[in-house]
Amino acid sequence: MEKGNFVDYIRLFCHSGKGGAGSAHFAHTKFNPMAGPDGGDGGRGGHIILKGNRQLWTLLHLRYRKNIMADDGENGSKNKCSGKEGEDIIIEVPLGTIARDEETGEQEAEILEEGQEVIWQRGGRGGLGNCNFATPTNQAPEYAQPGEMGTEGWKSLELKILADVGLVGFPNAGKSTLLSVISAAKPKIADYAFTTLTPQLGIVPYKDNRSFCMADLPGIIEGAAEGKGLGHRFLRHIERNSVLLFLIPADSNDHLKEFEILMNELEQYNPELLHKKILIAISKSDMLDDELKKAISDTLPKNMPHLFISSLANQGLNELKDSLWKALTEE
Repeated sequence: MEKGNFVDYIRLFCHSGKGGAGSAHFAHTKFNPMAGPDGGDGGRGGHIILKGNRQLWTLLHLRYRKNIMADDGENGSKNKCSGKEGEDIIIEVPLGTIARDEETGEQEAEILEEGQEVIWQRGGRGGLGNCNFATPTNQAPEYAQPGEMGTEGWKSLELKILADVGLVGFPNAGKSTLLSVISAAKPKIADYAFTTLTPQLGIVPYKDNRSFCMADLPGIIEGAAEGKGLGHRFLRHIERNSVLLFLIPADSNDHLKEFEILMNELEQYNPELLHKKILIAISKSDMLDDELKKAISDTLPKNMPHLFISSLANQGLNELKDSLWKALTEE
């Protein structure tokens, strides 16, 4: 996936700044050559900070930025002057980004809001100057603290797309066509499997100037939860969607079986995905008459709402938007 403009996974080597050393200086004035310790503190090393930016939708801007090195803090000096803090490095990332330690796999940060800032790696603390160690019994300390080392290691950033509705279905189910018709998005559309290789986002206008975000996600194949096809790289984006819209084409050989395969792949990847609100849409339904629609309806799960739509014939799309809006806004 990194070969296109959509990049949803990046490895980075990060090194926060080292703290500056404290000064062990003694003041010497004209009238008091033994004025005492006046060494200042060292400056803090630079942090590495993640910041949310809703204008970004991919990690592409970090593709060639493999080494992130923050500045060290400056050493303290005489007259109790503290050293300058190392300059922080701010890495702007799209909303929905998760930061992990690559060695342990532990999640270290999650960016979900515009302007949200998280210190990913702290710079080392600056050392205290000798003026901090003067006591009545030790009025001339000849030592100061060294600065703390920064931290370093391989890290990873992983993007999970934030969208209200996620389109789920086999390749060539009509997801891209639907998104292109009901939003301003223009995903690649062709009559063959895996046209969509990266997620596409579209804003769907609704009544009274309201809208919601829909994601056209790469198609599932059987075994996706085990990494087949686009595997985990596709499935992780579903975790962020509030509502899942299952798209099953009218010309499917077995509508129920196709639905069950999709549900099974989600369950194997993450059972919590089945707790999301789910709607079923039978696409390409302009080729069906009422009798065939009833026959298909009878095979689908009774507890799962379903609709018949046709993107090309513009059938059932308003009803679909009504159903999606209701699912998104109801408690």
